Amino acid sequence: METTLASSRRSRLDPESFSGSDHVLLGHLHRAFNDCRRPALVNENGERIELPNALFRWMVQAVEQVRAGKAVFLIPENEQLTTQAAANMLGVSRPHLVKMLEAGELPFEKVGTHRRIRFGDVAAYMRKRSEQRRAALSKLTAAVEAAGLYGD
Repeated sequence: METTLASSRRSRLDPESFSGSDHVLLGHLHRAFNDCRRPALVNENGERIELPNALFRWMVQAVEQVRAGKAVFLIPENEQLTTQAAANMLGVSRPHLVKMLEAGELPFEKVGTHRRIRFGDVAAYMRKRSEQRRAALSKLTAAVEAAGLYGD
């Protein structure tokens, strides 16, 4: 199945779709998330079902983002992105992304004449790039401090 990030509206939680009363409910939900008890859902029969911590933390982040007026996307790792959608995520031009793909920096597959990149691969590349930037910045900071150039 071929989809793009832009066409995956079913996985987009848009804060503009919430009414005023929904925002009140988001506030209640936010306060409930800060409750010290183990997080759980309650079904229609009153049965309490505890949530895994990782899922709960994701829900907290989603609610905080929506309350801040930001959209939240839920995208499976194996979702196939177009080169334009992947380029947009990485903050690069589509031609630059194509060069990265052809250089082997990111895995991709061809569907006919079109290149498709897995969302999980783009996310992994973004994490790796971020780690490399942090390491380079730490190295630069250490060199500046060692040279005594870090001002008071």
